[in-house]
Amino acid sequence: MNVQTDLGAVMTSVAQAKGLPNAHYVSPEVFEEEKQAVLFDQWAGVGFGKDVPEIGDARPVDFLGMPLLIVRDRAGEVSVFQNTCRHRGMILVDQPKKIEGAIRCPYHSWCYSLKGELKSTPHVGGPGRNTHEDIKRDELGLIRVPSYVWHDVIYVNVNGNAAPFEEVHADLIARWAEFDVPMVHGGESSSFKLEVATNWKLAVENYCESYHLPWVHPGLNSYSRLEDHYNIEKAGEFSGQGTLVYKQLQGEGGATFPDFGDHSEQWEEGAEYIAVYPNVLLGVHRDHYFAIVLEPKGLDRTVEHVELYYTEDGARSQAFAGLRAENASLWKTVFSEDVFVVEGMQKGRHGALFDGGKFSPEMDGPTHNFHHWVASNVDAARR
Repeated sequence: MNVQTDLGAVMTSVAQAKGLPNAHYVSPEVFEEEKQAVLFDQWAGVGFGKDVPEIGDARPVDFLGMPLLIVRDRAGEVSVFQNTCRHRGMILVDQPKKIEGAIRCPYHSWCYSLKGELKSTPHVGGPGRNTHEDIKRDELGLIRVPSYVWHDVIYVNVNGNAAPFEEVHADLIARWAEFDVPMVHGGESSSFKLEVATNWKLAVENYCESYHLPWVHPGLNSYSRLEDHYNIEKAGEFSGQGTLVYKQLQGEGGATFPDFGDHSEQWEEGAEYIAVYPNVLLGVHRDHYFAIVLEPKGLDRTVEHVELYYTEDGARSQAFAGLRAENASLWKTVFSEDVFVVEGMQKGRHGALFDGGKFSPEMDGPTHNFHHWVASNVDAARR
């Protein structure tokens, strides 16, 4: 069944617009439509470079049923392939592992290099004959999925329809140019995930705005107040919020994490939190950075993968171990406070009389920006 939602009311000014119709949160048919138009057609986040830190590291990922394989090759570059042998379609790697030699298919032992080249086809021409004139190895390498790594998040464009990542996100890359510096993952204590019973878009929508801070995050709002925040909106690209009051975490004796090099006055006490459409949430501060990849597991199930990064010394030094653990705990508390909200909105979308809702022109601009982007891509795919 084809569910044709009316998106006209979404793709207008924030003062006049309604939100996405209920079907975009509760309809399996619309979920499949968005999978193609909003996730597979765009640059979506699927993982982190820190998960394949060394040459030969390989990590399988199931992205909405699409089997992917993230590999770090001998040049140290990250590539993403379809995790499927070109012979009979066997899954090549079923759990994270170190590839010592070649990527070997466990079915008939066809072997591929870390760059995806087909290198070996044992007995393909009959017992003892490893070649055949009709098996052209240079045409049977692993299918490469366009990928790009920015601030350690691995983005893919499954359908290959998007413009280059650097072009699509040129404005954001320029906006955060001061943070184009080495960032190092903080280790085991700096990694956690939240499993949430909600459609992935509601996690984006909630992250975009600061309107909810006084009621959902009273602890955070006690020093970084609603009035200290500003909206960030770039039509068709990204949106979020910034704060003029970022309070550095302090350890014993007033110790703080080292800064990411020199920074302009904006970042002395400021920070920004931006949703990189469709499914990546980022936060930058003078002394640490976090990235969240939202993994849609179904219509109303999402896993939030959260990773925190610092300078080399901030991430590695034992002197900051306690501070790293405390910082992760604080952010986990903040993000956990949002769970009841996004799950509650998911339940609310089953209210058949809900019409998409009304946006506050002053407070909900970033969220409307995201709704407009989703609606525009779905509408374009329909056309």
